[in-house]
Formats: sequence, C-alpha cells, structure tokens
Amino acid sequence: MDPLLLRKLNAERRARRAVIHLTELEGGRDRIVREGDTVAGTLGSAIEAAFRSGKSGTFEAEGQNFFLNVHLPPARIVVIGAVHISQALAVVAKVSGYDLSVIDPRTAFATEERFAGVDLVADWPEDVLKVRPLDRYTALVAVTHDPKIDDLPLLQALKSGCFYVGALGSRKTHAKRVERLLAAGAPQQLLDRISAPIGLDIGAVSPAEIAVAIMADIIQAFRRRDLRTEAKP
Repeated sequence: MDPLLLRKLNAERRARRAVIHLTELEGGRDRIVREGDTVAGTLGSAIEAAFRSGKSGTFEAEGQNFFLNVHLPPARIVVIGAVHISQALAVVAKVSGYDLSVIDPRTAFATEERFAGVDLVADWPEDVLKVRPLDRYTALVAVTHDPKIDDLPLLQALKSGCFYVGALGSRKTHAKRVERLLAAGAPQQLLDRISAPIGLDIGAVSPAEIAVAIMADIIQAFRRRDLRTEAKP
C-alpha cells in the first residue's frame, strides 16, 4: 500500500470512522472509501453491503475484480444507569461482540461487586462524556428513570448521531421526557429517533429479558443504520 494511503487509513481508524480499502485485483490500483461516500452501480451496492456486515471479501463489478478490506470502528454501548438491566446487558453485549461501559453517579449502584469486569464509571454522564465522546458507532442506553441523569446524555447522543438511542420507561414516562427535551431546544425530528419504550417488543418482563430485547434492538439498528447520516454539530 502507498505510504500516503496507509497514513490516511490509519488516521480514519484513529478517528473512529468506518472505511474500506478498495483494491482492483488486476491492476493493483487502490483507494480509501469512507462510509457515506457515493459510489455508483453494483460496486456501490457491494460497498454498502460490506459496511453493513463488516466483512471483507472479493467482488466482481463491471468486468473487474475488487477486494474490499473493511475497517469498522468497534461498535460500543454506553449505558447510563447501573441497574439490574445493565448487569444483564453487560453479559449479552459481551457475547454479541459489543464493548460496553456503564456510567452512573450513584455510588450505591455503581459498585465493582455488582459490575465485576465491566467498564464502570461512577460519575455524572456530562463529565464522563466530555472525555469519552459519543459517536456514530455508539449505542446510548438510558435506564436510570432519573431525568437529572438521563436527559443530558440522551441529547448528546442524538446530536452526536449515535446509531441507537434508547430510553427505559412507559409511553407516559417517555411523553414527559419528550416535553422536557423539546423545552431544552431539541427538535422533534431528533427526538423521534429515541427507542422508547426501549428494546424490541418481545413481551419482555425480567431484567434479563429486557436486556435481550435491548440488545436485539441495538443489533438491528446497527445493521440497518443510515450510512449517509452525518453527525449533528
């Protein structure tokens, strides 16, 4: 690979941007394609499918053979709230191949005993997210039921273009949440992206079942994400 192209690839990866290193197998010409770039024809369809699956491979288009080397940032889940659902979700996320962090300023809940082996931060989300910013490859899960803790990270997640934003609570609870966020200046268009009640509707009751429903919802959102959606300023 050309050194300039390699530097570009490494810079994209450090910035947690998804790219494909596209190589023409016969001629050896190569280039970097970022997620969201427009590529026409059947090659463009193959590139889109590769971004969604995260799998590298060869593809034939327009009489040429290409190798698509896919580089996706590791998808991660940021959970606001060290509750029982979070404990179960940490297990399900690990099995599903997702990194997971839990943030909760309530030290009675955010303990190493309850979250052994989990990336746990006992601090206010607004402080943590300043040094650990959200991005398009992050799912934000808010489960504290406390507006003082949940609301600000929900707004940040929407503005950052997180591929999934979910919040625990009944429809009535969510309606009040939407009222608060609208009053805080969030446009309805963004608030419509919040998955609430959180998770796929599988009739979940227990914390473990709710965690499975949330994980399924996250996986679906990631695999079906809008590849051309840009993060909000």
